Amino acid sequence: MTNHEPSAKELTKGDFTEVTDPFSLFSAWLEDATQSEVNDPNALALATVDESGLPNVRMVLLKGFDERGFVFYTNFESAKGRELLSAGKAAMCFHWKSLRRQVRIRGLVQQVSDAEADEYYQSRPRGSRIGAWASKQSRPLESRFALEKEVAKYTAKFNIGEIPRPEHWSGMRLVPTQIEFWHDRPFRLHDRVVFQREADGQPWGSQRLYP
Repeated sequence: MTNHEPSAKELTKGDFTEVTDPFSLFSAWLEDATQSEVNDPNALALATVDESGLPNVRMVLLKGFDERGFVFYTNFESAKGRELLSAGKAAMCFHWKSLRRQVRIRGLVQQVSDAEADEYYQSRPRGSRIGAWASKQSRPLESRFALEKEVAKYTAKFNIGEIPRPEHWSGMRLVPTQIEFWHDRPFRLHDRVVFQREADGQPWGSQRLYP
């Protein structure tokens, strides 16, 4: 008998708990979500902790992933950015309601390269690039008008040519040490499998879990 690596269809339609590569399984599930979710299939809940250890969670968008990890972008002067840089750790949760699936990811975070951040920043709509300069993210705002004034100021400043990426705005890559996949089943007898490794570059081990 020969070993058989499951196809993308088998990853999601068959017994996904037998898969050995969590990244191929995540890719297949994200592809399914792209077809079934009404809004933002790449949305995720990102959890961090502040200096006192109190957790924080908010929704962000996944902007890329590969075997190095899962990438999102933020203002480093925001609460989120400060907590990521301080703790160096984070967790993610994807929930695709249309598919009754969930993926939880935990690990260390590292800043993406300047070249990677610049490339993504320049791909954004011009208004979003202006917004990265205009918004003092997470800090008090006296009125909507004050924000609109900042937008107008930077729109005028960058009226011609490319808009440079602010030094305080970049990407973070969550390098996972744990990835758990969950799929709803009748009578709450769900399917769960967790992949774990000691560090980046180490082999993955997996374990099926009780629901």
